[in-house]
Amino acid sequence: SCASLLQTCAKLASTNMSVVRQVLLSYGYVAIWMSTSMGVILFNKWILAYSGFHFPLALTLWHMLLCSTIAILLVRVFKVVKPLDMSPKHYRQRVIPIGVLYAASLWLSNSAYLHISVSFIQMTKALMPGLVYAVGVGFGTETFKGFTTFVMVIIAIGVGIAAYGEIHFILIGVVEQLSALIFEAVRLVLVQILINSKGMKMNPFQSLYYVSPACFFSLLIPFCTTELPILMKEFGEEFQFRPLILLANGFLAFFLNLAVFLLIGKTSALTMNIAGVIKDWMLIGWSQYLFKAPVTGLQLIGYTVAFLGVGFHNYQKLQQMKKMSTSKGHGGDKEGEDTPPPAKEEPDPSKTASPEKKPLLDESGDANGVAGDAPPEDSKV
Repeated sequence: SCASLLQTCAKLASTNMSVVRQVLLSYGYVAIWMSTSMGVILFNKWILAYSGFHFPLALTLWHMLLCSTIAILLVRVFKVVKPLDMSPKHYRQRVIPIGVLYAASLWLSNSAYLHISVSFIQMTKALMPGLVYAVGVGFGTETFKGFTTFVMVIIAIGVGIAAYGEIHFILIGVVEQLSALIFEAVRLVLVQILINSKGMKMNPFQSLYYVSPACFFSLLIPFCTTELPILMKEFGEEFQFRPLILLANGFLAFFLNLAVFLLIGKTSALTMNIAGVIKDWMLIGWSQYLFKAPVTGLQLIGYTVAFLGVGFHNYQKLQQMKKMSTSKGHGGDKEGEDTPPPAKEEPDPSKTASPEKKPLLDESGDANGVAGDAPPEDSKV
């Protein structure tokens, strides 16, 4: 009848509108993350290389102080996020090593902005899958595979071609950036060993709450012995940098963590990886436009080789995940068919119920399934 047809059309329209709304929201989260991430990177480059504030350690220390303060307010004062049930011993053993490595990675990567271009820095980040793979093999979290190693070598060759084509190749900047990538690769593997494998999951706010103070105190000692004397001397003589710029930069860096939380929580890590590839190419263009950083044809050829290698590696990982998911699904079905349901056990009133043992970490704050920290390229706060 006409009425049932209208009801069916109304239901289809409602379903289509819901799908369209979800797609638009996903694109919105991607756009927010990409613009914020690019904004932080370009803002850091401008502050360190062009504004006269050539203190990468001080900038990183300021970011960690601001992130720590906001995270403490959110967790302890406003109670937006629940703290985790973590003892001081577990904090020393599991969080502090990660915080030290994170601090070193951030410090060195920000230092590289003083010497090499954003375009070249983004090209070197193509080495991250290979470094994480090599460190994982060394720590036993990855299995050595000949074909995977071959793909990583191809990526390294592509980055090497891009480095050879770099006009303004400054060795200290390259060493700083490569060292930052190595520290970040070790950090990511340790997150898997010390945090994820122990059943501990943190959303980005909890990560900031626990990791940022460890980063801050790790950076404080080298800051006091290296940049602080120079900073105090320039501040007393001709230092005229406006604090509002640092405040805006710090809040933008914190907002990046929120954008990461929204993107992964509302979409997936795969969406972030795909958007990250587009973001890297956009950053290369923006760096060339804003900072007049030349990009040669040889660099583009080398980065394209590395980009294809990274894309193929990600495709392999995706297929492997799908295969594991499918095999688990079939295994579960088979087990459900062959195994009869267990008999319901009646409680024994003669036994005294023991108090329930709390888990090491309260996972109630992990509503969106976000574990660990932000991706390396988005952690440069």
